[in-house]
Order: sequence, then C-alpha cells, then structure tokens
Amino acid sequence: MKVIITGGGGFLGSQLCQELLRRGTLTGPSGAPEPIHEIVLLDALFPHPPADPRVKQVKGDISDRGTVFSAVGTDAATAIFHLASMVSGECEERFDDALRVNLDGGRNVFEAARAVPGVPRVIFASSIACFGGEAMQNPNTDRTKLTPQTTYGMTKAICELFVNDYSRKGHFDGRSARLPTVIIRPGKPNAAASGWASGMFREPLNGQACLLPVRRDQCHPMTGYRTVIESLIALHEVPSARLGDDRAIGLPAHRVTPQLAESVLLEVTRERDLKLGPITDAFDARIQRIVDNWPVAVDGARAVALGLPSPPPLKTIVEQYLEDFGTC
Repeated sequence: MKVIITGGGGFLGSQLCQELLRRGTLTGPSGAPEPIHEIVLLDALFPHPPADPRVKQVKGDISDRGTVFSAVGTDAATAIFHLASMVSGECEERFDDALRVNLDGGRNVFEAARAVPGVPRVIFASSIACFGGEAMQNPNTDRTKLTPQTTYGMTKAICELFVNDYSRKGHFDGRSARLPTVIIRPGKPNAAASGWASGMFREPLNGQACLLPVRRDQCHPMTGYRTVIESLIALHEVPSARLGDDRAIGLPAHRVTPQLAESVLLEVTRERDLKLGPITDAFDARIQRIVDNWPVAVDGARAVALGLPSPPPLKTIVEQYLEDFGTC
C-alpha cells in the first residue's frame, strides 16, 4: 500500500506519518489490512530528512498541479491524507493566496486521486471554521448548516463539498474529518487565529508568558493531537457503506476556556513541580472577531458511533504533550 500525506512536513502530518509507520498496515481495497510499503510526504518545507526507508519527501506547493500529480503518481495510491492548508489568520489577510492554496490545491489533490487506478480512500482535514454566523447552534452537529464567516472556513466548506461529490461519482472514496482546534502544538506560534489555544498551554509550561488575545471566558472546542491522529486513521478504516452521502464527520471535543486551561495547568505544574509562566491579557479585536464566528461547542456523536475516539481529559492532553515534547 502507498500512502500520500500532503502537509507531511507539518506537525500533524509528521505525527500521522510516525503513527502509520508504527502501525505498518491500513485497510486496502480488498477490505483486509495491507502492509504500507511507501509513505510520500508532500510539503513546502521539511525540518528533518526521513529516518525510515519507507518515507519519501517531496518538496513543493500543492497549488502546482504538476507537483501534486508527480507526488501522487500513477500507481495505486490507496490512501491519501490531505492536510496541507493555509491557516485561518493567513487566509483573512491573503485572500488570493487562500484561494490558490486551499481551493486550487485541494482540487489538485482530488484530481490526482481521481486519476490513479482503483478507488483510493481520501481523508481531508476540514475544520469547525466551516460553521459560522446566524446558523450556528450550541452545540453544532454534523447537520448544522455550513455558513462560514472566514475565508479559511469557506475554503474548507467548499472542499468538503468536493469530497462529497467526487465520492458520489465514484472518483474516490472520500471522508472529511472536521477538526476542532488541535492542542497542544509544539514550537513557535503560527498565524492561525486559534494559535492562542495551544499558546496558553505551551508558553506557560515553558515558563514563558502567554499573551492572550481573547476573553478569558471564551469557550472553544479543542481536542488533543494524539486523538486527531487516531481519528484520521480510524476514519480511513470506516467501511464506505457506513458513511452515507455526507462524508464530513465532526470530531468530538472539549469545551475549553482560558480560565479552565489555567486551572488545569496549575494542577499539572503543582504535581510536577514546574514553574508556570503567566497567561497575560493582550486583547486583539481582530482575533476576537474571527473567534466569535466559530462554534463554542460541537457534538461528535456521529463520529463516536462510527468508532472514532473521544478526547481524553484535558489534564491528560497536557500530560501527553509533556511526555512527547517536554519543556524548553
């Protein structure tokens, strides 16, 4: 089995690659587990060379059709995980680039999947930013109308429709994982409007101040990165007949506020005798406006019924981050 991961040089892409290597198999067209003989990672940048001979890195831009088709190849790529995307804050500032990367790039991936022999399974990383505006509910479900109020969310919603229609026509067997905000991402802050969600854990754990751009009572759906990786793989494994005609599956998530995050951090750091950096108010009206157009809660019951995991307690997510990445 050949696996393609776009965004394979990023945090989730590299974590997914590691887990697939550890597992060694995925369900193939036969319906039985098949060994993974090659994983192709496509991204604009790779921080490290591959450490496993099964991994091939391809540097390039998903908005370039030739690059995408070359990375996917003409043999039977039986699993494609499409994670590459511009993030929310970038999309608001760079509209044309958002269309080029997220929409044109997404269509390039879907067309490349359509061109390979057989019917590959395609997993698309979507977002709760597909929701927004007056149609939002509390909680949002897989049946809530998609009325995104950000450019990022708009591109994700359109790609979800692509996945549904390409699947309906038999071009590939697609599934969209509608991700909550993923915590805790290591490294430096990025341009995502949801970057504070990881920052309010990561920076204090490193003994540094987190500059919080949103209200302290801002409620936001969040899940752990380990759970997201498990969910992407679990969604790949779901038999096609169980998915129906709506291939977009919302993942379950915790309702987290900065107040709750701080209380969990205090508990963890007391137990581990760590020095905790402060969470400092640094309100940013632009970020708050974006976040105000996102859900405060999501219902992942459909995902759970399909066998996808629920996130562990928030304290466990923090402990998993410390186990995997430690502190600086």
